[in-house]
Amino acid sequence: MASTSAPLTLPVLPLDDEVVLPGMVVPLDLNDTDVRAAVEAAQAAARSEPGKPRVLLVPRIDGTYASTGVLGTVEQVGRLADGDPGALIRGRGRVKIGAGTTGPGAALWVEGTTVDQNVPDPLPGHVVELVKEYKALATAWLRKRGAWQVVDRVQAIDDVPALADNSGYSPFLTTEQKVELLETADPVARLKLATQQLRDHLAEQDVAETIAKDVQEGVDKQQREFLLRRQLEAVRKELRDLNGDGKDAAEESDDYRARVEAADLPEKVREAALKEVDKLERSSDQSPEGSWIRTWLDTVLELPWNERTEDAYDIQGAKGVLDAEHAGLEDVKERITEYLAVRKRRNARGLGVVGGRRGGAVLALVGPPGVGKTSLGESVAHAMGRKFVRVALGGVRDEAEIRGHRRTYVGALPGRIVRAIKEAGSMNPVVLLDEIDKVGSDFRGDPAAALLEVLDPAQNHTFRDHYLEVELDLSDVVFLATANVLEAIPEALLDRMELVRLDGYTEDEKVVIARDHLLPRQLERAGLDSEEVVLEESALRKLAGEYTREAGVRTLERSLARLLRKVAAQHELGERELPFTVRDEDLRALIGRPHHVPESAQDPAERRTAVPGVATGLAVTGAGGDVLYVEASLADPETGAAGLTLTGQLGDVMKESAQIALSFLRSHGAELELPVGDLKDRGVHIHFPAGAVPKDGPSAGVTMTTALASLLSGRLVRTDVAMTGEVSLTGRVLPIGGVKQKLLAAHRAGVTTVIIPKRNEPDLDDVPAEVLDKLDVHAVTDVRQVLELALAPAVNGAAPEVPVAA
Repeated sequence: MASTSAPLTLPVLPLDDEVVLPGMVVPLDLNDTDVRAAVEAAQAAARSEPGKPRVLLVPRIDGTYASTGVLGTVEQVGRLADGDPGALIRGRGRVKIGAGTTGPGAALWVEGTTVDQNVPDPLPGHVVELVKEYKALATAWLRKRGAWQVVDRVQAIDDVPALADNSGYSPFLTTEQKVELLETADPVARLKLATQQLRDHLAEQDVAETIAKDVQEGVDKQQREFLLRRQLEAVRKELRDLNGDGKDAAEESDDYRARVEAADLPEKVREAALKEVDKLERSSDQSPEGSWIRTWLDTVLELPWNERTEDAYDIQGAKGVLDAEHAGLEDVKERITEYLAVRKRRNARGLGVVGGRRGGAVLALVGPPGVGKTSLGESVAHAMGRKFVRVALGGVRDEAEIRGHRRTYVGALPGRIVRAIKEAGSMNPVVLLDEIDKVGSDFRGDPAAALLEVLDPAQNHTFRDHYLEVELDLSDVVFLATANVLEAIPEALLDRMELVRLDGYTEDEKVVIARDHLLPRQLERAGLDSEEVVLEESALRKLAGEYTREAGVRTLERSLARLLRKVAAQHELGERELPFTVRDEDLRALIGRPHHVPESAQDPAERRTAVPGVATGLAVTGAGGDVLYVEASLADPETGAAGLTLTGQLGDVMKESAQIALSFLRSHGAELELPVGDLKDRGVHIHFPAGAVPKDGPSAGVTMTTALASLLSGRLVRTDVAMTGEVSLTGRVLPIGGVKQKLLAAHRAGVTTVIIPKRNEPDLDDVPAEVLDKLDVHAVTDVRQVLELALAPAVNGAAPEVPVAA
């Protein structure tokens, strides 16, 4: 505890940026005006009072006096060690500074009260522990400095205030820390503060010693490494001199210079390479930069800067190659044929390079899985006589995968585009950018944004890879990008590519592909000969139509592989003799029952549309077109709540289409002779089966309207009819997308009549003729036409009772 006593009147001796604590003895220079004035004033006052002259030692920090000072006695006045006049002053106790007053001499006089230092006797246990801790820390610090004599003096101090004030001698304390000690009146609190300051300093000292030790060890290691490397160089030199072979760093640099000068490089690339050779000559063997430069030079020298393959300008021959390797896909074949024809004419007229740009191409092949997008790239390269490289982009999330890494990074590499050119060995390959719609993005950048320059014909003749940092001409490369979902490709990227849709194969095309391509490949993989197993065309057609239902042919190929493995196993087990001809009636015994039987082939009572309220729609998925069934029911008026219930994991657009369909029937029910009064008090439930699959889009509007009209009228929807189209509140049938895919899906499902919007009639030109010949396509403008075509006549001229859902 601390308390104050009687007031004192003392001359002020200011200490600029210094602090004296009680118990300290300090020499002060009397050449300082303030010091001399205070000492002389104290001596003048001491003539009339007993005892030694007294002064008030007050810290003055940046011109501001502290609130607490130290009562000091002038022990001696004489000469300092350097011969200047000085005074020896001993700190006695703390004084709380009060108001200013007057006194003899030129010094500033103030009134003050001494602060008593009261400590409990005996000392509490926590204070004793604090004293022990401070002494231990002080001893540890003094021993590190070799001050063994001071250790004994500190250990001999038992008075808490004196022990706390003893830290004023610590040279590591700042002026602010010493002022804080001075103004802390309570001895125990002051000792805690001094202990914490000493503890923090020791911790900092330990860290500094650790760092210094690590630095010294690192320096020693570098020195040892340098010495060993010099010894190793000397040994290598002796070996080279002995054997007469090997190259030193200078010879290696000369070798790179000769390679660069001899290489067929563009002028700017040659200048950049020679600059790097100059850096290599100036760098030391120990420098990591030398390794980076050598790797960069090797990469530049391995690129085929001026090497190009000659295009095959035999247009008929190229078309024959494409037809032989792929059935169907006429759009792509026509585009490649056009490209070759234009290239041939430009080359004949000397227009191979116009404005620094060559005549490359950027095509986007979009379609469901299994239609041959990836294999088509290799066929295009074969037809054009060019090298082929595939770049898989699925799951790529780092922009550096496209543009490369900066050379400053360890293990830096050029991007995939540069590596593809290097792998091809020519500047005009066919580069397949596979699964471009699966490119992602995260904190490392957006690879799709980096592809903008690669696929832009106006920019890619000056493409710069981050690793190479020289211009690379990509304008002669044919880029084929493949994707399953068009919407997943960024709009800016899609704008730079020519879009070619591959909407799937017809059944006839699948039979041709299976016969000419899939079956020979699977026979070879099964170890069978074409004469040992023969598949009739009826068997292939049944495989394609009833065992698979897909836009592509992957499942069809797996079914063929399974069939041939079964035949091979039966032959090895002695159950079947070869040669063997597989007919359509043999399929069930070999690979089981069909999985996709058309609705038209089922028993009428088992068809989905065998009850009112069920209609067949058409949709487009990531796997191509597909049929989509819509079911509607009315709730019991006594148990069901009014309103519209939608199930089947529908999106917002499809939910709005259902509301529009219901609103149209409510407003036009009388005109359509439908009992719309049931819609007021009974809940309507519309369900889309396959509830685990998300569904969205407006094209099911007419299908939902037809299902509801069938439910209210009791008239069945024709089994052979499927429909697609957006419906408006006035009953207009609006255009939709994916007509070709939807008609192919209807054909695969055995549907014979398809209803589409009138404004989609031009899209029928894209549908294969053999499919249109087997479909009765009706283009309508109003939903009333849809109902006339889709709803079967009422049984016996009267509508049956409307089914309800309890």
